[in-house]
Amino acid sequence: MQIDRDLLATGGGMALLLAGRKVAALSMFAKGVMGLERRWRDNHPEVAPGFKARWDHAAQFYSATHENETNRMLHRVGIPLIVGGAAVLLIARPYRPFWSLGAASFTVGWAMNFVGHYYEGKKPAFADDPLSFLAGPVWDLQQSRSRKSARPTADVQLAAATVAN
Repeated sequence: MQIDRDLLATGGGMALLLAGRKVAALSMFAKGVMGLERRWRDNHPEVAPGFKARWDHAAQFYSATHENETNRMLHRVGIPLIVGGAAVLLIARPYRPFWSLGAASFTVGWAMNFVGHYYEGKKPAFADDPLSFLAGPVWDLQQSRSRKSARPTADVQLAAATVAN
């Protein structure tokens, strides 16, 4: 089994963030993601140059790796925990109560996402497409918004029930 150094660096960056080593964490995470992206580009010459084509491919791939409703639900909760937790870990002083809350949020969010992928039966998208680190939160936000706009309001539901009776 070959060790994926770029994926290891990406995960190591997240671990360093949890250890309070912000600059080292960002540096290692960036190095890992850049390596993953370079390899992704080498393996996907069919994707046109430019950000739009790359983004469209990442969004389609992310959607294809998140089809199970349990996985989606866990991601709808887990991704905001990860993003919020990462923000707190970056701005708070390490090992203070607020920082600890961020660390717990970050860890629980990742755990929820990995459990979701157990139900999905597919590995996390970022393992094959590093742009998923950005596409995931955007995709999940779009899914949440479309679910809210697709849901009838209580007034519409009440009116429909009244007409039906």
